[in-house]
Amino acid sequence: MSAPVRPVPHAPSAALPITAALLDGASAGLIVAAATDLSLVVDPDGVIREVSAGGEDPGPEAVAAWRGRALSDTVTVESRPKVEALLREARAGALTRWRQVNHPSPEGPDLPVRYAALRPNSDGPVILVGRNLRAVAALQRRLAEAQQAMERDYDRLRAAETRYRLLFQLSGEPVLVVDAGTRRITEVNPAAARLIGRVPKRIAGQDVVDLFEDRSARDLEVLFTTLRVAGEAPDFEARLAHNRGPATVSASLFRGETSTSVLLRLAVPAAREEGAGLSTHAAELIRALPEGFVVTDSGHRVLAANTAFLELVQLATEEQARGQPVERWLGHDETEAQALFATLRDHGSVRRFSTVLRGQYGSVEDVEIAAVAVPGRGCLGFSFRAGPRRAAAPLSGSLPRSVEQMTELVGRVSMKTLVRETTDLIEKLCIEAALRITRDNRASAAEMLGLSRQGLYAKMRRYGVGDLDGADEA
Repeated sequence: MSAPVRPVPHAPSAALPITAALLDGASAGLIVAAATDLSLVVDPDGVIREVSAGGEDPGPEAVAAWRGRALSDTVTVESRPKVEALLREARAGALTRWRQVNHPSPEGPDLPVRYAALRPNSDGPVILVGRNLRAVAALQRRLAEAQQAMERDYDRLRAAETRYRLLFQLSGEPVLVVDAGTRRITEVNPAAARLIGRVPKRIAGQDVVDLFEDRSARDLEVLFTTLRVAGEAPDFEARLAHNRGPATVSASLFRGETSTSVLLRLAVPAAREEGAGLSTHAAELIRALPEGFVVTDSGHRVLAANTAFLELVQLATEEQARGQPVERWLGHDETEAQALFATLRDHGSVRRFSTVLRGQYGSVEDVEIAAVAVPGRGCLGFSFRAGPRRAAAPLSGSLPRSVEQMTELVGRVSMKTLVRETTDLIEKLCIEAALRITRDNRASAAEMLGLSRQGLYAKMRRYGVGDLDGADEA
């Protein structure tokens, strides 16, 4: 016969708290030591009475030397206010907030520990429980080193991109970078812009097929199809649109970060290069001309300039002028350059256009310009003949007596300034004449000029006419 089964009492609905009645002091100490990396018992005077290390870093031998020492003596100088705050804020029944404290280590870097404190009895010792942060610090160091390595890689990539950009811009071979999917031009170097006859910003974003004649455009479409299928395509002869002439097209496929692009190289036949440019002797003669000479594209950007022009605009090398708009140095204001280009566009040539060239460092040279537009080539030629140096005609001394004298002032000052200064001069002469006729009778002079006496006085003060300190005449 089996033994009778005794009923098991039901467990309470809430877990029983662990109290001092369930655990003795030794057991509680073992639990604290097992749950933390480092635990300290500090008496009310701040002296470490017990110390326990739960891991190999730091080992028990290393922390045993702290026993009997003041807690503030075992930490670094900047950590002393933190341990004082931990001891001060310790209360019974609650943990303080966690604070990171550094212990000096003779073998290497400081030991970082994250401490919280509790005080079991209001007048008893304080227990500090700590978590070793050395592994976290090592991860942070490795992260910082990885970030530094990434920065160095970024610097190398930026340097490589800068070198690529410089080579791309300075290359004498016309090069286009085209998106393989959309056939839109993403980049164009100056050599290609000169060959096509447009400024780079008007070429970028355009369908590359539109740059060629219809028959060559079909061949170019076949080239892109072949590139997408086989990854390479043979070179072919094409003709550029707008009578820009023949060119040999070479294509290379390359992949970027998220897209595939095509590098198009446009090789101009040697015969065309000889026919399009001047001979070596002619180029040397133009370079040595005592008059300034400049060739620009249809957008007025400098393609070539001789030494005399560089001296007029105070530049050291031709590279400083190449690619810059010629109106940057031309005229007193932009309206003069606009008038020159409008005349050149309407008539194809300009002779004896008087204006000035502004130097890079503030010099102003009077010049006469002769210019011509080359039909079908999309380029312009400008010749600058320096005029004789003339002193600026005074505006406040005497009124110009003839049309010729007035013409001398045009181009040397703006029309707005010329009209204003001439008007002031006429007013001053009229006031002086009225005062002379009326024998300095201000009232009669004002009536003769159709002004009030106050208005006459204001203008006399403005132009420095007469003596206004004397008594007014009736």
